[in-house]
Amino acid sequence: MNLNRQKMKKIILLVTFFLSLVYVSFGQSKTWADSNLKKKIIALEKEAWEAWKNKDSDWFRINATDECLWVTPAGVSNKADWIKTGASACDVTSYSLDNFQLVTLNEKSVVITYTAIVDAICGNYTLPNKMRASVSYVNRNGKWLEAFYMEMPIQN
Repeated sequence: MNLNRQKMKKIILLVTFFLSLVYVSFGQSKTWADSNLKKKIIALEKEAWEAWKNKDSDWFRINATDECLWVTPAGVSNKADWIKTGASACDVTSYSLDNFQLVTLNEKSVVITYTAIVDAICGNYTLPNKMRASVSYVNRNGKWLEAFYMEMPIQN
């Protein structure tokens, strides 16, 4: 009986060890995938800001869902409105993006948040200098598209 207990302990230890290796392996794989996804979404978001700065409405036509909404200090815009006026309504002198955080909702949707320091004038309105942005992206047919954008001023 004592010999069986020792064998059982060894088997349990080996199984536990094996399961922990499997868990760590999958965890690292997920972390790697999340890291690559985060880089991809950050790159897309930087492209969006550069397109906005350059008044390039085509970027938004190609990289946003048809039902995308933009919520900014100027109000709420749908895709048609944003392409027509929002993407070109501002004179952007400079911007910088920092403190990115990505939340994976599922394999086809993520939310990224970050801080933006902006020097821009939209019509007669000077944008707040420091803002927090939240953007959701969805994966449609293998392509990540902007689905919702919202920014709010940060009080200094």
